[in-house]
Amino acid sequence: MRLPNIILISFALTTAFAATSGCSEEPAPVSAKSSAESPAPQKRHEPNRLARESSPYLLLHQHNPVDWYPWGPEAFEKAKTENKPIFLSIGYSSCYWCHVMERLVFENEEIAKYMNEHFVNIKVDREERPDVDDIYMTSLIVYFQLIGSPQGGGWPLSMFMTPEGQPFAGGSYFPPEDQGGRLGFPTVMQRVHTLWTDKETDIRQNAKVVTDAVQRQMKPRLNLEETKLDLTLVELTVNSLKESYDSEYGGIDFRASQPNSPKFPVPAKLRLLLDRAIAANDEDARKIVLHTLTAIARGGIRDHLGGGFHRYSTDREWLVPHFEKMLYDQGQLVSLYLEAWKLTQDPLFEDAARSTLDFLLAEMTDEAGGFYSALDAETETIEGKYYVWDPTEIETSLGEDDYKLFAESFGLTQPNPFEHGYVLHLPRSVEESAKKLGISEAELQSKIAPWKKQLLTVRKQRKYPLLDDKVLTSWNGLTIRAFAEAGSILEEPLYTAAAEKAANFIRSEMTDDEGHLYRSWREGKSKLNAYLDDYAFLIEGMLALHNTTGDEKWLGAAEKLQQTQLELFWDKTGKGFYFTSHDHEELIARTKNSYDAVIPAGNSVSALNLIALTERTGKQEYRERAGELFGAFAGVYRDSPRGMSVLSLALTKYLETGDGVKQSSRVREPNFEELVPVAFQSDEEKKHLVKLVPYLDVDKLPAGNTCQIVVYVEIEKDWHINTNPASPDFFIPTVLKVKSDVDLKLKGVVYPAGKKFTIEGLDDPLMVYEGKIAIRGELDIPETAVGKKVQLDIELDYQACNDSTCKPKATISLGGKVPVANAGETIKKINSQHFPKK
Repeated sequence: MRLPNIILISFALTTAFAATSGCSEEPAPVSAKSSAESPAPQKRHEPNRLARESSPYLLLHQHNPVDWYPWGPEAFEKAKTENKPIFLSIGYSSCYWCHVMERLVFENEEIAKYMNEHFVNIKVDREERPDVDDIYMTSLIVYFQLIGSPQGGGWPLSMFMTPEGQPFAGGSYFPPEDQGGRLGFPTVMQRVHTLWTDKETDIRQNAKVVTDAVQRQMKPRLNLEETKLDLTLVELTVNSLKESYDSEYGGIDFRASQPNSPKFPVPAKLRLLLDRAIAANDEDARKIVLHTLTAIARGGIRDHLGGGFHRYSTDREWLVPHFEKMLYDQGQLVSLYLEAWKLTQDPLFEDAARSTLDFLLAEMTDEAGGFYSALDAETETIEGKYYVWDPTEIETSLGEDDYKLFAESFGLTQPNPFEHGYVLHLPRSVEESAKKLGISEAELQSKIAPWKKQLLTVRKQRKYPLLDDKVLTSWNGLTIRAFAEAGSILEEPLYTAAAEKAANFIRSEMTDDEGHLYRSWREGKSKLNAYLDDYAFLIEGMLALHNTTGDEKWLGAAEKLQQTQLELFWDKTGKGFYFTSHDHEELIARTKNSYDAVIPAGNSVSALNLIALTERTGKQEYRERAGELFGAFAGVYRDSPRGMSVLSLALTKYLETGDGVKQSSRVREPNFEELVPVAFQSDEEKKHLVKLVPYLDVDKLPAGNTCQIVVYVEIEKDWHINTNPASPDFFIPTVLKVKSDVDLKLKGVVYPAGKKFTIEGLDDPLMVYEGKIAIRGELDIPETAVGKKVQLDIELDYQACNDSTCKPKATISLGGKVPVANAGETIKKINSQHFPKK
């Protein structure tokens, strides 16, 4: 369906320019080489309504001569009362072209006067209101499709709407005047005003056509064809990612037809490939993800002095970035580099993770614990000015001799493709650079840290980029996960403490009395109802904290949030989660999707959370919800697998945990069951109401020393077993034993606290275990066992009861042979997620 000819004719020239520039996510960003001159200084105006807002992006516009309104009923009421169209402008604080449009357009007195006279003007921070941004970006794309334009979306998003909020035309960046056949913003506004004045009925008709199309596109699709949920869907996704691999420079989503298109790190997609590399020994996936992570870690997209990653690369080689730093990129990339380091022990990956975490602690963390949102791309109207270098500046700082070494190591001897200066990068590995320079790798390594420290001191004397210091719950969830994982994997308590402090900050400052989350916080004030992503990502972060610390409070907090999320967002009819809560403001559409973008889809992360909660609590209702969620998106998953990376990761885990316990089809880090094959399992034992899942913290037992053991006891639903010690004390306690054919001893056994269970007729409640519990202890291995394979038998004495009956005392056993290390043999630590640091 196309719009009537009146709109086609009137906007033909407008759309020829609209969205040709702008800050884009995927797939068409503007080159970082572009820049715009600042206009002549304008007089400072009295603050407009945006001065009352907390968003740094909105506050940037508080002195515009434009009579801006924040999104809300006041603006819509004014538009309806005066029957004026609405001009909606959406951007964010680190968007370069948003700043350009503000300087050249919204600071222009004449343009602002016309805007104020003929429109009601609304300014939105897309990071605070992702629901509004999603709807009207979709509207822009639908509008382009309806008029037959090949353009895509971008920011600033410029949309014209009826007083009721129905979109009828728009674009991205508009210049202050007509340029080379492209219409400037004054001409666009005049045409919109004329059409609204003369053809309001037609405009409203077109707005309805666009709105109806948006609602159809954003409405969850009815799945009339049954889609089988199996690993075939995962393979479709993995194969589609492999097909988009740039084998020369690394990266996903590469198109040979457009080889020089910008590149995004796409962490969600790399996360799936890395999982396949580790879990399924997929060599192709391993090669792709390690090549890509290496290219990113060496490229200009990484800040080699201050740490952290810029938003995307404007070129195929990962050399010249779009310079803003977004919190969501830092959190996701740290998690990837940590897993890659575990897999390879490559020091480049460890350094990329550590330097990013240290950057976040130094520059992106509020003293109360929350993590800030972004650093701008530009300073003094020039993108990248804070980060790039003139070689003479470096030579002056380091001296002639060291400069020669530095220049060869950090790409200053190569052609410079960026007009504002050199972007530091590693054109080759440190080892290769040392060889080329004729010095040892150790000597070059010893110089790098002092070089970086010296140049960072020089760089800090420059004007610092704008810091967006609002705290967003969802992006903090991603970052909490990264810090928690780093605390465990890198054995760094500082990182664990940062994750806990941020999580506690959100619990205390961004949660209301009913346990509902807020979206945004700044300078002591929380605002806006949280979205699906806020709950999903924070839950994932708290589950990571539970993994690292073993503290049950984080599991309890995650489960409480999950229950709240189910109450507020679950679609009882179509299943899956809506992006906005049931009590959210009514907009022209309500979204529910599972597509990953620069951040993973909230539904997909929620599926991972539900599966993890099933494993940790034993509550099968979480697994049932996950199954319904997969069913809700099965149709779009089948048709568009490449956009479903995290959902594919979740589906893999779902299929491997048929009863909430991982099955052996997955290749994983060595656990006790792999080291100790089950020696026997009689028919009688299959009837047990508990299961044992043990893990060791070492790959071989240490003769003459101790190692850690944890035994997870998974108790059948609706049954419980007694605590140790039993309460009352005449009940049969649960007891863990380890027996061996050598003088091996189990000591320091720690049983968890139980739950109260009331039985009619007893004055005092029982203390029982339900669901899944962990029993921990130490194995003391005798020196005489060195080099042997010893027999280990794990036994659990227990009595299972339900509301009406108790079974007789039973013993479940698991046993087999385990190797003991030879003298001097390296013993590897394994299963770190099951053994939190004390």
